[in-house]
Amino acid sequence: MSDILTQIMNDQDPVSKLIGKIPGFSGYMERASRRSADKLAREAIASQYESLYKKLSAIQTDLISNGGIEYLDDTEKAAIQIRRFTDRIRNATYGYSGFFDSVKVDAQDIETMYHFDLAFVQIGEHLSTEMDTLSNNLTNSEGLPAFIRNLTMLARELNETFDKRNDLLAKPEAAA
Repeated sequence: MSDILTQIMNDQDPVSKLIGKIPGFSGYMERASRRSADKLAREAIASQYESLYKKLSAIQTDLISNGGIEYLDDTEKAAIQIRRFTDRIRNATYGYSGFFDSVKVDAQDIETMYHFDLAFVQIGEHLSTEMDTLSNNLTNSEGLPAFIRNLTMLARELNETFDKRNDLLAKPEAAA
């Protein structure tokens, strides 16, 4: 018995060997890993957008302080879109299909979903840049409406991209 224990202790990766011996377990572990990774990604993206929402709220306060109260409704449209996306990504079901799930997601779909997740990060970076531009131009009454329109357009694009990602999961050929 101690020889077996010594052999297991000396083995570099006993968990991998155990997983390899149990039929179907490695696939389960891969699905579990994908689900965990997806959950972490969603939490990170939601945190990024929570920060952007707070940043926009501070800009709205500055806008009011600088006499731009007439632009508050327009900036609020962007804030609502950002809050909507943050709630959607945070509360969306995470992970990818298991063996008995009604919707199957193949490897190509998973890669496409990762591209959507990357797009969320990139749109967030663009939103942050637009917010900086807006913040630096609060007294520019001529350019302010255009800056706010750009911000609102990006925030709307965010939710449209999320819709496309959801459509991928709901596609008819994915149903089992």
